[in-house]
Amino acid sequence: MKKQRPVNLQLNTISFPPAAITSILHRITGVAMFFALMIVIWAWAVSVSSAEGFDMIKELAAGVLGKLVLIGTASALTYHILGGIRHMLMDMGYWEELESGNLSAKAIIGVWIVLTIVIGVALW
Repeated sequence: MKKQRPVNLQLNTISFPPAAITSILHRITGVAMFFALMIVIWAWAVSVSSAEGFDMIKELAAGVLGKLVLIGTASALTYHILGGIRHMLMDMGYWEELESGNLSAKAIIGVWIVLTIVIGVALW
């Protein structure tokens, strides 16, 4: 007997729960930090190579693009840490129920947004 199940091929109509969004964002920020780490290592290597290199990195970091990269990197790191703590707590048996899991996911996203704004104001 062949089962007829509905197939939804319109991905923009799928509504993800907050717990799924936080899990996906945790993975995305992990990848973002990998690429940001390459920029950080390059900037560190250039800045310690000479006084001119240090001045160049300082000048780049003071520009708009440099500040956006710094804020983005700090934001990704902040979210990844918050999401990692949430995942560890769930591994210990907390927030495993549907309601508490979604509530903790919303809380993590809210705290992340607030901390990103604070970091952005501090670095700008």
